[in-house]
Amino acid sequence: MKVCIIQPAYSTDFSLVDRYFEDQLALLAQCDASMDMIVMPEACDIPCLAGSKENSELASARFTQRLLDAVSETAKRCNAIVFANARSYEKTGLRNTTYAFNRQGEIVGKYFKQHLTPGEVTKLRLDSDYSFEFSEPTVIEIEGMRFGFLTCYDFYFYEAFANLARQRLDFVIGCSHQRSDTHEALKIMSQNLAYNTNAYVIRASVSMDENSNIGGASMIVAPTGEVLANLYSRVGLACVELDPKAKYYKPAGFGNPLAAHYEYIEKGRRPWKYRPAGSAIARHDAIMPYPRVCAHRGFNTVAPENSMPAFGAAVAMGAEEIEFDLWFTKDGEVVSMHDSKLDRVSNGTGRIGDYTLAELRELDFGVKYAPAFAGMKIPTFEEILAKFSCHCVMNIHLKTAGEKPEYLDRVVSLIRKYDCEKYVYFMSGDDLLLERLAKEYPDIARCCGGGDGKWEIVERAIRFGCKKLQFVKGYFNREMVQKAHENGILCNVFWSDDPAETEEFLDMGIDVILTNDYNRIAQVVAKREKYITY
Repeated sequence: MKVCIIQPAYSTDFSLVDRYFEDQLALLAQCDASMDMIVMPEACDIPCLAGSKENSELASARFTQRLLDAVSETAKRCNAIVFANARSYEKTGLRNTTYAFNRQGEIVGKYFKQHLTPGEVTKLRLDSDYSFEFSEPTVIEIEGMRFGFLTCYDFYFYEAFANLARQRLDFVIGCSHQRSDTHEALKIMSQNLAYNTNAYVIRASVSMDENSNIGGASMIVAPTGEVLANLYSRVGLACVELDPKAKYYKPAGFGNPLAAHYEYIEKGRRPWKYRPAGSAIARHDAIMPYPRVCAHRGFNTVAPENSMPAFGAAVAMGAEEIEFDLWFTKDGEVVSMHDSKLDRVSNGTGRIGDYTLAELRELDFGVKYAPAFAGMKIPTFEEILAKFSCHCVMNIHLKTAGEKPEYLDRVVSLIRKYDCEKYVYFMSGDDLLLERLAKEYPDIARCCGGGDGKWEIVERAIRFGCKKLQFVKGYFNREMVQKAHENGILCNVFWSDDPAETEEFLDMGIDVILTNDYNRIAQVVAKREKYITY
């Protein structure tokens, strides 16, 4: 089978877009009937740096259909399978799409880029909602051959390689750019991908300049990791004869039978050693839409407040956020409970800070709620993170400011341990604590609480650089919400368990409703149109 990669020239000058598009079509016209497969780079309909949403859509409108028509004609003329990348117009918006054409020039499948760059989402405004949903890797089967896909930024998410390998692919098609990487780095990535998937990697990119050592590097790599062709920064075509069914097998560990590399890896896989991933992972705070419902102390109308069952019930029902309170024990452990004293929610008495964790574990934190919860223990912050990190956004109410510095360090170190910096924010009404958080942990989002200055909360949030604030019911008005929004600050309200009141708060522009009765209030908020703030 003869495989051809096309590497056209690329320019950062958008005024040259017509010329560069025609040059790209001229390269496509050089393909001939000896070729069985042709692969083109990413964004063939935008062959120069667009720089803006307007330029991007202008180029797509002018060139996408012309490109697809030319690719279709090339597939028929050359009797070849062709892959090309351009925008596609889906019901939900424009998408970065790799098109697969059969030898008859028909589109037989599409691959939507799974990891859009921040610029594609926030600047070009491409549709990305699908990329936050569970999906299997896209596999298109043509003539008995199995094709998987990566596009540009996708190449950097090595954790996805194992999922591709499971599909038993013959080829991984990479319509790509990767304009900032060196030739050597691009080679290493492609070799790693081929070796891990036991598939041929066919990667087509663009030449940044004939003398450049970045970008380009369109290449064909065998399952062994051998580079069969590499264009580096040359403009043009490169072709290789290969056997698509040729695989690489090695002993699955010394002295064991032969297997593909990924089969060997599967024998020792330990999923809990990797970063949080899977269908339960929610969007992180910066990209999760509003308005939201925050389950105050968990879903505490069905389970004891600040308990694992309350948090679990809320998350299982789809709560975007949960709120809970943190205190430090006598021995510096971090636990969740609302009050400073134990009397209301446990069979103990006195202050949390007067007990060690071991001593608190001897108390019952469920029996006062209902006999069915008798024997329940106070949860530690680490237990909450171990079960729910990255499954929702966590509104963490830090209850004290005057503890030993290392205590607060421990809270942050646990957040980093469970890889959920993007999923948490600290809420406090204590100005000294907000000031300290801004100075010592600026990467963790902060939410300004009412504290002793409820009516001055907007000004305080601005002063301490908070991304959010949390109004107390009865201590805010529409003008305060508007001022917060004008300063880029999102608004929570504590609290509402009444659907009619919730509607009023949403009409005022509140972004997050804290509630004790998650189910009722979530049904109200679900009727509102979602919006994203980035």
